[in-house]
Amino acid sequence: MKKATNNENSMTFESRHIGVSIDCRADEVYEFSSNPENLPKWAAGLSGSIKKVNGDWIAESPMGRIKIKFAGKNKFGILDHDVTLPNGEKTYNPMRVFPNGSGSELIFTLYHRPGMSGKMFAEDAKLVKGDLEKLKSLLEK
Repeated sequence: MKKATNNENSMTFESRHIGVSIDCRADEVYEFSSNPENLPKWAAGLSGSIKKVNGDWIAESPMGRIKIKFAGKNKFGILDHDVTLPNGEKTYNPMRVFPNGSGSELIFTLYHRPGMSGKMFAEDAKLVKGDLEKLKSLLEK
C-alpha cells in the first residue's frame, strides 16, 4: 500500500524486511558481502557477472547491464547500495548486517515500487530471500 507523506510529491512505499540468521561473525559477513566481486556467488537476482569499469561496478543481470554502487566501507555493517538499471532508473536498496550472539543477522529492505504489481513484489521478495539463503550457505561452510 502506497501512502502520501507531508509533501504530496513524495511517497512512502510499502516495504518488507527480509532477513536471515547466519552462523558467522558479523564482521566476516560484512567483509564478504560488501565486496562487489562476490556478488555473482550469491546474488543471482542482481548479478550474473561483475567487473569494475572506469571506477564503476558494472554487472550483467537478468534485467541487462546494471551499475551497482555500495555505501563506503564502514564499521556499522551498512551494506546499502544503489542499482542503476539499463533505462537509467536508480533504486536504493537498504541492507544491514549486525551481530546476533556469536553469529549475525542480515536484513534487506525491499520496497514495493511504483508500477510493481503485488505478484511482482511477492516474487521479488522470494528472490531476495533465496539470495540471502545462498549467502548464508556460503558463509556457514
